[in-house]
Amino acid sequence: MRLIASSLLVTTAGLAAFVISFVSAGARPQDHVKITVDEAAGKVDVTVDGKPFTSYIWPTTLKKPVLYPIRAASGTIITRGFPLEPRPGERVDHPHHAGLWFNYENVNGLDFWNNSYAIKPEDAHKMGTILHHAILSSKSGQQGELDVEEDWVTPDNKVLLKEHTHFVFRGDEDFRSIDRITTLTAQDTKVDFPDAKDGMLGLRVIRALEIPSDKAEVFTDRSGRPTTVAKLDNTGVNGTYLTSEGKKGDAAWGTRGRWCNLSGMVGSEPVTITILDHPANPGFPTYWHARGYGLFGVNPLGQKVFSNGKEQLNFSLSPHASATFRYRILISSAISTPEATEAAYKEFAASYH
Repeated sequence: MRLIASSLLVTTAGLAAFVISFVSAGARPQDHVKITVDEAAGKVDVTVDGKPFTSYIWPTTLKKPVLYPIRAASGTIITRGFPLEPRPGERVDHPHHAGLWFNYENVNGLDFWNNSYAIKPEDAHKMGTILHHAILSSKSGQQGELDVEEDWVTPDNKVLLKEHTHFVFRGDEDFRSIDRITTLTAQDTKVDFPDAKDGMLGLRVIRALEIPSDKAEVFTDRSGRPTTVAKLDNTGVNGTYLTSEGKKGDAAWGTRGRWCNLSGMVGSEPVTITILDHPANPGFPTYWHARGYGLFGVNPLGQKVFSNGKEQLNFSLSPHASATFRYRILISSAISTPEATEAAYKEFAASYH
């Protein structure tokens, strides 16, 4: 038997359990997880046993690279379509929320989080852009690996940060997982990340996994730009959050935790999306920027707004200094238990230093 270094959540006798999966050599195709690079098309496709999982893409309209779409093992898409592929019945707020991304709203005074095609020309000077720079390496096999380099640039194209991200993709019959290990390196100047609400790892999910809402809401960013989120039909909408500290539903927002689950039924299919923080990360345990309207986010650098001013973290990098952020995203075809998720967290925590 051979260990394939994968973790998953499964259902046995109605219970979700964390297991280490062993398979016999040769039991799977050599490229169980296949990485296909197509730089001309601006994407890298990831498949598991020939089934689409996700793609790393860098469309200019988003002002950042993202993983989009993301699918469960069944093939069910768990990311919102708007603004890339709008679907009937979806919210059309926050055009900068697409797929899975990583950025921050205040980096040397520039807003990388809120930038998108929708920004007014007169506000462009306030925005930062993350540019895909290079595919450094890709590897298919029992797990897929992808290394990319990105540049965090100012409106006048000065590079503030070099980003190196190592992705690891895994999957089996009832789970998918993504490790995102991102190292940010300051260039010739000090880079400040003042305490702010919007950051850093973000995932925008499908309508079914939102928390049901019966009211219109208005959200504003740090520059006061409002976005009205209208009431929609709640049929089939049943998502709920649960953190490692037992915070549930809307109460998860603005609280700390080692991990957070977002669970619900997508039609007749149970799905849990889990984000795992890592004890070596800045700001651990992270604050959860987990909104009922479908934003599932991790913000380790924003503490003041979440703690009602009791805590504050103004993170910075000296010239040429680096910081690494480690996250694992699990998509399980089950309603995962706290026990299963805690076991998955411990396995992830032991995987990286």
